[in-house]
Amino acid sequence: MIILKSINLRPKESQSPVIFPFNLPVIRSLGKIEFTSSVTFFAGENGSGKSTLLEAIACAAGSITVGSESVNTDKSLAAIREFSKHLQLSWQKRTRRGFFLRAEDFFGYAKGLNQTQQELGSDLNSVDHEYIGRSQEAINLAKGVYSGQMHEIKRRYGNGLDSGSHGENYLALFQSRFVPNGLYLLDEPEAPLSPMRQLAFLALLKGMVAQDAQFIIASHSPIIMAFPGASILSFDSSQIHRIDYNSLEHVSFTRSFLNNPDAYLNHL
Repeated sequence: MIILKSINLRPKESQSPVIFPFNLPVIRSLGKIEFTSSVTFFAGENGSGKSTLLEAIACAAGSITVGSESVNTDKSLAAIREFSKHLQLSWQKRTRRGFFLRAEDFFGYAKGLNQTQQELGSDLNSVDHEYIGRSQEAINLAKGVYSGQMHEIKRRYGNGLDSGSHGENYLALFQSRFVPNGLYLLDEPEAPLSPMRQLAFLALLKGMVAQDAQFIIASHSPIIMAFPGASILSFDSSQIHRIDYNSLEHVSFTRSFLNNPDAYLNHL
């Protein structure tokens, strides 16, 4: 399902070409981008502008974040928030479902969740001492608040996001937070995932697309970008343009390297 139909850069009269991100060629030349598939990939080299545009879409859409501050308050997004004011978003169906996630934000989210669990456990254990002389009903009600929150965390995340490998926990986060009819903006989700885990991620992606979710993903991974039916937008020139999977430089380079690694390693 297409939830976000298109983005468009508003008139440029107030945009300085020397101020980030308008100093990036693909941002200065940005026109209308139409999203025609449930999964769209932003592909390109580091610094090409793909993550910048993804962050701007998240700011313009007011996306919920995972593992970081709100897009409205995150200091690292200050320049992006200004840029996002120049974006016009066109919706097929406006939604507040879904989230924006940068791979590096997962660490903060897992740490915060673990701290919350510890605090809830400490609060639960302190009820008996703090409620001395109160009725058993009052004690049970107080404990119920903390135990209920702990149960919900366990229901969604099992033993927590620090109980397994980083890749396993990363997939657990997606499994617990994916809901139908959501717009998901993901920046390099392959970062903590092995090739096999990337295939597992694609299975999750397929399941959510079947439930009318839409994904816009910035990625370097030939595995992730092989998702069937996805649209791929290349940021590797002065203008963003659609590109076939087999024409991607990431794909051709990876294929060439795997076919003959010595041809590259002999030059190290």
